Amino acid sequence: MSPSEPTRPRYGRYIGVLALLIVILITINTALTKPNGVAGIEPGQMLAPFAVPLALGAVNGDANVATPGNEGAAGKRPACSVRGVGILNICELYEQGPVVLALFVNGGSCPKILNDLQALAPSFPGVRFAGVAIKGDRGQLRKLVRAQSLSIPIGFDRDGALAALYKLASCPQVSFFYPGGIAQSRALVARPSPAVLRARVSELVRAARARGWRPRAQ
Repeated sequence: MSPSEPTRPRYGRYIGVLALLIVILITINTALTKPNGVAGIEPGQMLAPFAVPLALGAVNGDANVATPGNEGAAGKRPACSVRGVGILNICELYEQGPVVLALFVNGGSCPKILNDLQALAPSFPGVRFAGVAIKGDRGQLRKLVRAQSLSIPIGFDRDGALAALYKLASCPQVSFFYPGGIAQSRALVARPSPAVLRARVSELVRAARARGWRPRAQ
């Protein structure tokens, strides 16, 4: 190259990569955002039942989201009846107490909500904390669970069925449910500060107690 020859920008390829990433993010956001703009299940409404494989378990398959059963791709059996080792069943959780559920995509900073939930769990005996990864790679999810030494149950929604059922419009989305599966309040649609998350869980416990719930003796 002679000194008088124009120098080509060296960062052109990086601009192309950045543009591609932006397109991917817009596509994901469009796919997850619902037309009515509502995020999560409305307070007072019953949550949609589901059963999914646990990330570290041996069970494989798509999410079962059937209500009466025999619903084709949704499931042959009612989701609430699909239980056992290696399965995360939301009905089983809400039968035991209030539930704090995080739906997330395994990428970026989104999974950090799982550490937040795990850190709170010992302070709220009787409250069931859980997370479900929406689509993605199960192998990577398993690495995440092991790397963070997570003890709260983490499920894997291979086909992404819960995104529509729970009106997932952001990552993470944290929902709060009374015992019995009724939404107590609006979902958090971004990772909150530890103080905000603790306040929301405390409010869930107070509201559940006002409805007659008491944690079982340990």
